[in-house]
Amino acid sequence: MTIRTRQMAVAFLFHDGKVLLMKKRASKWQRQTIPFYSGIGGHIETDELNDPLDACYREIEEETGLRREDLSDLKLKYILLRLKGDEMRQQYVYAGRTKHTNVVESDEGELGWHTPEEARGLRSSAIHHAVFDHYMENPDREHICTGTMSVDSDGRPFVHWNALIDPGVF
Repeated sequence: MTIRTRQMAVAFLFHDGKVLLMKKRASKWQRQTIPFYSGIGGHIETDELNDPLDACYREIEEETGLRREDLSDLKLKYILLRLKGDEMRQQYVYAGRTKHTNVVESDEGELGWHTPEEARGLRSSAIHHAVFDHYMENPDREHICTGTMSVDSDGRPFVHWNALIDPGVF
Protein backbone atom coordinates (compact mmCIF):
# COMPACT_ATOMS: atom_id res chain seq x y z
CA MET A 1 0.00 0.00 0.00
CA THR A 2 1.25 3.47 -0.85
CA ILE A 3 0.68 6.03 1.89
CA ARG A 4 0.10 9.60 0.80
CA THR A 5 0.33 12.53 3.21
CA ARG A 6 -2.02 15.42 3.79
CA GLN A 7 -1.16 18.33 6.04
CA MET A 8 -3.79 20.62 7.46
CA ALA A 9 -4.04 23.60 9.79
CA VAL A 10 -7.16 24.31 11.83
CA ALA A 11 -8.12 26.75 14.57
CA PHE A 12 -10.58 26.89 17.42
CA LEU A 13 -11.49 30.56 17.71
CA PHE A 14 -13.20 31.77 20.87
CA HIS A 15 -15.14 34.89 21.80
CA ASP A 16 -17.03 35.45 25.07
CA GLY A 17 -17.10 31.75 25.93
CA LYS A 18 -18.24 30.56 22.50
CA VAL A 19 -16.28 28.79 19.77
CA LEU A 20 -16.61 29.47 16.06
CA LEU A 21 -17.28 26.28 14.08
CA MET A 22 -18.08 25.61 10.47
CA LYS A 23 -20.82 23.26 9.35
CA LYS A 24 -19.32 21.72 6.23
CA ARG A 25 -21.46 20.23 3.51
CA ALA A 26 -21.28 16.62 2.41
CA SER A 27 -18.45 16.20 -0.06
CA LYS A 28 -16.88 13.35 -2.03
CA TRP A 29 -13.56 15.21 -1.82
CA GLN A 30 -13.81 15.27 1.98
CA ARG A 31 -15.05 11.65 1.92
CA GLN A 32 -18.09 12.77 3.91
CA THR A 33 -21.66 11.93 3.00
CA ILE A 34 -23.37 13.86 5.81
CA PRO A 35 -22.75 17.48 6.85
CA PHE A 36 -20.38 17.81 9.82
CA TYR A 37 -18.83 20.49 12.04
CA SER A 38 -15.17 21.39 12.34
CA GLY A 39 -12.82 24.11 13.45
CA ILE A 40 -11.77 26.73 10.94
CA GLY A 41 -9.07 25.56 8.55
CA GLY A 42 -8.00 23.33 5.76
CA HIS A 43 -5.09 22.10 3.69
CA ILE A 44 -1.60 23.52 3.88
CA GLU A 45 -0.43 24.67 0.46
CA THR A 46 2.95 23.58 -0.90
CA ASP A 47 4.57 26.97 -0.24
CA GLU A 48 3.29 26.87 3.38
CA LEU A 49 4.66 23.44 4.38
CA ASN A 50 7.26 25.00 6.68
CA ASP A 51 4.86 27.53 8.17
CA PRO A 52 1.53 26.01 9.25
CA LEU A 53 0.69 29.20 11.19
CA ASP A 54 0.63 31.19 7.94
CA ALA A 55 -1.58 28.48 6.44
CA CYS A 56 -3.90 28.76 9.43
CA TYR A 57 -4.16 32.55 9.09
CA ARG A 58 -4.88 32.17 5.36
CA GLU A 59 -7.59 29.57 5.98
CA ILE A 60 -9.19 31.70 8.72
CA GLU A 61 -9.37 34.69 6.41
CA GLU A 62 -10.70 32.64 3.47
CA GLU A 63 -13.37 30.92 5.54
CA THR A 64 -14.44 33.71 7.91
CA GLY A 65 -13.14 37.06 6.66
CA LEU A 66 -11.27 37.47 9.96
CA ARG A 67 -7.80 38.95 9.48
CA ARG A 68 -4.70 38.64 11.68
CA GLU A 69 -5.51 41.91 13.40
CA ASP A 70 -8.96 40.54 14.35
CA LEU A 71 -7.32 37.71 16.34
CA SER A 72 -5.29 37.47 19.52
CA ASP A 73 -3.26 34.74 21.18
CA LEU A 74 -3.42 32.33 18.25
CA LYS A 75 -1.06 29.58 19.39
CA LEU A 76 -0.19 26.08 18.29
CA LYS A 77 -1.72 23.67 20.79
CA TYR A 78 -1.71 20.27 19.04
CA ILE A 79 -0.05 18.26 16.31
CA LEU A 80 -2.20 15.28 15.37
CA LEU A 81 -1.51 12.19 13.30
CA ARG A 82 -4.18 9.97 11.84
CA LEU A 83 -4.15 7.24 9.23
CA LYS A 84 -7.25 7.37 7.02
CA GLY A 85 -7.20 4.67 4.37
CA ASP A 86 -4.11 5.28 2.26
CA GLU A 87 -3.53 8.75 3.69
CA MET A 88 -1.45 9.89 6.66
CA ARG A 89 -3.06 13.09 7.92
CA GLN A 90 -1.00 15.54 9.95
CA GLN A 91 -2.97 18.36 11.48
CA TYR A 92 -1.71 21.46 13.26
CA VAL A 93 -4.36 22.72 15.67
CA TYR A 94 -4.31 26.29 16.96
CA ALA A 95 -6.47 28.07 19.52
CA GLY A 96 -7.01 31.78 19.88
CA ARG A 97 -9.50 34.54 20.44
CA THR A 98 -11.34 36.91 18.16
CA LYS A 99 -11.79 40.59 18.96
CA HIS A 100 -15.35 40.52 17.55
CA THR A 101 -17.89 38.08 16.13
CA ASN A 102 -18.35 39.64 12.69
CA VAL A 103 -17.66 36.89 10.18
CA VAL A 104 -18.32 36.59 6.46
CA GLU A 105 -19.88 33.43 5.04
CA SER A 106 -17.86 31.47 2.52
CA ASP A 107 -18.49 28.68 0.04
CA GLU A 108 -16.82 26.27 2.50
CA GLY A 109 -19.85 26.01 4.80
CA GLU A 110 -22.03 27.68 7.41
CA LEU A 111 -20.37 29.50 10.34
CA GLY A 112 -21.81 29.57 13.84
CA TRP A 113 -20.80 30.45 17.40
CA HIS A 114 -21.44 27.63 19.89
CA THR A 115 -21.00 27.10 23.60
CA PRO A 116 -18.53 24.30 24.41
CA GLU A 117 -21.48 22.17 25.56
CA GLU A 118 -23.26 22.67 22.22
CA ALA A 119 -20.05 21.98 20.31
CA ARG A 120 -19.60 18.66 22.07
CA GLY A 121 -23.02 17.56 20.85
CA LEU A 122 -22.51 18.41 17.18
CA ARG A 123 -21.69 15.81 14.51
CA SER A 124 -17.92 15.99 14.04
CA SER A 125 -15.05 13.62 13.38
CA ALA A 126 -13.74 11.54 16.27
CA ILE A 127 -10.40 13.33 16.16
CA HIS A 128 -12.15 16.73 16.22
CA HIS A 129 -14.10 15.73 19.33
CA ALA A 130 -10.98 14.30 20.98
CA VAL A 131 -8.87 17.42 20.48
CA PHE A 132 -11.70 19.82 21.37
CA ASP A 133 -12.47 17.91 24.58
CA HIS A 134 -8.78 17.72 25.50
CA TYR A 135 -8.35 21.46 24.92
CA MET A 136 -11.46 22.36 26.93
CA GLU A 137 -10.16 20.23 29.82
CA ASN A 138 -6.65 21.78 29.55
CA PRO A 139 -7.06 25.32 28.14
CA ASP A 140 -4.02 26.72 29.94
CA ARG A 141 -1.68 23.84 29.15
CA GLU A 142 1.78 25.23 28.52
CA HIS A 143 3.18 22.58 26.17
CA ILE A 144 2.11 21.64 22.70
CA CYS A 145 0.53 18.18 22.72
CA THR A 146 0.95 15.52 20.12
CA GLY A 147 -1.90 13.16 19.48
CA THR A 148 -1.95 9.89 17.57
CA MET A 149 -5.32 8.48 16.69
CA SER A 150 -5.80 4.74 17.08
CA VAL A 151 -8.48 2.29 18.20
CA ASP A 152 -8.97 0.61 21.56
CA SER A 153 -9.49 -3.12 22.10
CA ASP A 154 -13.21 -2.67 21.31
CA GLY A 155 -12.46 -0.93 18.01
CA ARG A 156 -13.46 2.54 19.24
CA PRO A 157 -11.31 5.49 18.15
CA PHE A 158 -9.20 7.27 20.74
CA VAL A 159 -6.15 9.54 20.85
CA HIS A 160 -2.84 8.92 22.63
CA TRP A 161 -1.72 12.29 24.08
CA ASN A 162 1.86 13.34 24.84
CA ALA A 163 3.46 16.67 25.69
CA LEU A 164 5.95 17.78 23.04
CA ILE A 165 8.98 18.81 25.09
CA ASP A 166 12.51 19.44 23.83
CA PRO A 167 14.73 17.02 25.79
CA GLY A 168 17.71 19.32 25.29
CA VAL A 169 19.98 16.60 23.88
CA PHE A 170 21.85 16.35 20.60
